[in-house]
Amino acid sequence: MTRRHLRPTLVCLACIAFGVIAALLTLNLSQFSGGLTEADVFVINQLLLPRIFTAVLAGAALAIAGAVFQSVTRNPLGSPDVLGFTQGAATGALIGITAFGGGVVAVGASAWIGAVGSAVAVYLVARRGGVTGGAKLVLVGIGIATILSGVNEYLITRANIIDAAAASLWITGSLDGSSWSGVVLIGAAVTLLVPLLILCSRPLRVLELGDDLATGLGLRGEKLRLLTLGAAVLLAASAASQTGPVAFVALCAPHLARASTRRTGPNLVPTLLLGAALMLWADYLSQHAIPNRELPVGVVTGVLGGGYLVYLLVHQRKIGSI
Repeated sequence: MTRRHLRPTLVCLACIAFGVIAALLTLNLSQFSGGLTEADVFVINQLLLPRIFTAVLAGAALAIAGAVFQSVTRNPLGSPDVLGFTQGAATGALIGITAFGGGVVAVGASAWIGAVGSAVAVYLVARRGGVTGGAKLVLVGIGIATILSGVNEYLITRANIIDAAAASLWITGSLDGSSWSGVVLIGAAVTLLVPLLILCSRPLRVLELGDDLATGLGLRGEKLRLLTLGAAVLLAASAASQTGPVAFVALCAPHLARASTRRTGPNLVPTLLLGAALMLWADYLSQHAIPNRELPVGVVTGVLGGGYLVYLLVHQRKIGSI
């Protein structure tokens, strides 16, 4: 195996190792010294393990969705955060909280519908002449994200104080309240859609070279774009329905994966493993960064991801991409 092919394998193994370390630190079995009581078993099985599995699956789903968005749009800023899908999920969740009492099922279903609905709106508006241009998709997504952000702020102002507090926590992104039912939902989406996207990784690499070249090579670019975007939207919607719109994992993970593997293209497997590890570490930091106070995981990813976004913009400006 050449060094060029060995490096991605080592990156994947490193991501798995870092993720396992974060999971073990979160689980922290040493706190249950002296034998496990019935209460300890409940905490591990019903609180800690669902939280860890939700972090793994949601991080992987968001990361691979971001990689697909960036590949399809041929834009380093392409992600559910930028294109308005997470804002759509937030709109749906806010409606579920304010209109249906904020039950777990109602909020999750409303968030899923909101994310998918906003994605369909972005796609239809950006589609012209049977073709969806990458740059136009990003611009339309930014516009719809701005509109939905205003709608979300209005919904919060109209809610009562209890619903407003619950909504504010949800739209920040949080792993509190993770459950096995949520794990099953995200796990089903990951199990069904990730293999499909991995099979499309080679055609996606070709599509990044441009529609004309892809067509010349016999690739049906628009059908591939619709298929992969649809799968990525469903992954992002499934994750957001359980965790809220956790910021920047979908944006940062693909860039970090490409930088680590030193390979162009979607890098889907390293990206999803890196996304899972990032979410696990963000969750651990959210619980231990401030003594005696737990932060929403979205705050940690927002701070870290925002700093990385500034770096990315400065770097892109230096090389003349923007």
